[in-house]
Amino acid sequence: MKILDKYLLKTFLITFATVFVILFFIFILQTIWLFIAELAGKDLDFGLIIKFLLFSMPRIIPLVLPLSILLASIMTFGNLAENYEFAAMKSSGISLQRAMRSLTLFILLLSIVAFFFANNVIPFAEYKFINFRKNIAQLKPAMAITEGQFSDVGYYNIKVNKKSGENGNKLTGITIHKKSMNGDGSKTVIKAKNGELISSETSSVLQMILNDGNYYEDITPKKFSDRNKVPFAKSSFKKYTINIDLSQLNDVDVDKEKIANTNTMLTVNELNYTLDSLHKNFKTEVASYSENINLRTVIENKTYNDVANKELVKKRKTLPPDILSLYDNKKKSEILRTASSNLSSIGYSIDGSKINLQAKQKNINNHLLAFYDKFVIAFACIMMFFIGAPLGAIIRKGGLGLPIIFAVLIFISFHFMNTFGKRFAQENGISPFLGAWMSSFILTPLAILLTYRATNDIGLINMDIILAPLQKTLQKITQKFTTNKKQ
Repeated sequence: MKILDKYLLKTFLITFATVFVILFFIFILQTIWLFIAELAGKDLDFGLIIKFLLFSMPRIIPLVLPLSILLASIMTFGNLAENYEFAAMKSSGISLQRAMRSLTLFILLLSIVAFFFANNVIPFAEYKFINFRKNIAQLKPAMAITEGQFSDVGYYNIKVNKKSGENGNKLTGITIHKKSMNGDGSKTVIKAKNGELISSETSSVLQMILNDGNYYEDITPKKFSDRNKVPFAKSSFKKYTINIDLSQLNDVDVDKEKIANTNTMLTVNELNYTLDSLHKNFKTEVASYSENINLRTVIENKTYNDVANKELVKKRKTLPPDILSLYDNKKKSEILRTASSNLSSIGYSIDGSKINLQAKQKNINNHLLAFYDKFVIAFACIMMFFIGAPLGAIIRKGGLGLPIIFAVLIFISFHFMNTFGKRFAQENGISPFLGAWMSSFILTPLAILLTYRATNDIGLINMDIILAPLQKTLQKITQKFTTNKKQ
C-alpha cells in the first residue's frame, strides 16, 4: 500500500470513527427517550437498564452507518480540497478516482460486514430485545407499579404510597380501581393498608396479596328511578388475593411488536423459507375461498329446479326473460327473501375475507421488506460514499459546518423516501422491492452525477446558467431607464 493510500485511509478512518461514535450516542439517547416510560420509576437496577440498551443498540446501526459514511466522506475530501491537497495530487498526475481507490475497497468491505451484521446480529438482538421487554415484569414484578401514582396493569389501576423490600414487593397504602368489563368506567374500589407482590419466573401470573382492607362496589339498579339513590356495597377483609395476568403488561406495545417485528428476527435463509410458506398459504386460501363463493352462488334448492323443469316439459319452450314468472306469488316472495339473505351473507363473507387477505398480504410484504432491507443497508454504504466523497471535493469545505448541512439534508431525504416507500409497499400500493429500493434508485443518479462532476472539475452548480439571463435582463432594464432619462 502506497503512502497516499495509507494517508487517505488513516484520515478517513479517524473521521469516520469520531462521527460514528457521536451519532451512535445521539441515537442511543433517542432510544432512551422513546422507552423512558418503560425505564423510569420501574425499580430496574443498572444491569437491567444496560441489558435493555444493549439489545436495542444493533437496530440503530442501519441508521448510523450510512450517515456516518456520508458525513465522514464529505469532511475528509472537503478538508483535502480546502487545504489544496487535491490540487497537489492532480499536479502530480493523481486523479480523484485514484485517490478514492483505497477508500472504495474499504467501503466495499464495510458494506459486506454491514450485510452480515444485518443478517445475523440484528435479528438475534431483535429477538432478545422483544422477549426481554415481555419478560422484564417477571424478572422485576414491582416494575408493574410505580410508587405514588396510578399504574395501569391489565384490568386494574393500582396506586401505592410506598414500596419497600429487596425487590420493592412490599406495598403500603394501596388503592385499586377495577375496570368495568362493559367499558363504562370503574365501579369497584379496593383499599388496603399493606400488601405484597409474589411472582415466579416460570409463571405468567402476578399475585397481589392485600391485608386489612375494604372492598367498595357501585351497584346499578335495574330500575332507572332507583339509580339516583346511588347504592353501593361495602365489605371488609383481612386478606384478599388478586391474580394479575402478566401478559396484560404493556399489552398494546409488546403484542404489536410481536406482529410487526417477527420478520426482523429472521435471517435471509429463514425469510426465504417463511415467504415460500406464506405465499403457498395465501394462494391456497384465495383458491379455497373462490371455490367456496362459487358454490354458494349456485342455486342449490332442487325444489325450484324441479318445478322449472316440469313447467318446461309441460310448455315445451325455453325459459322466459323473467324466470320468476314460472312461480306463484308465494314462491316468488320466498325466492326473493332467500336471494336477499344469500347476497347479504356473501357480502359480509367477502368483506371479512378481504380484510383477512389484506392482513396476510401485508404480512408477506413486511417479510419481503425485511428481506430487501438486508441488501439495502449494504448498498446504502457504497452509495453514501460516492455521494459524500465527490461532494466534499466539489464544495471544498471540511470541518463540522457546511458538511453537516449537506449530510443532514441528503440523509433526511434518504430516510424519508425509505420510510415512505416501505409504508406504501406495506399497504400494497407498490411492490415491496420498489418500496425497499426506492431511496436507493432515486439517490444513485445523484451519486453518479456528483462523481462525474468532481472527476471533471465541474462545480456543483454552474452559476453562469442562472446569472447570465439575470444579467442580460438587468442590462436591458438599465438601458431603457437611461434612454428614458435622456429623453
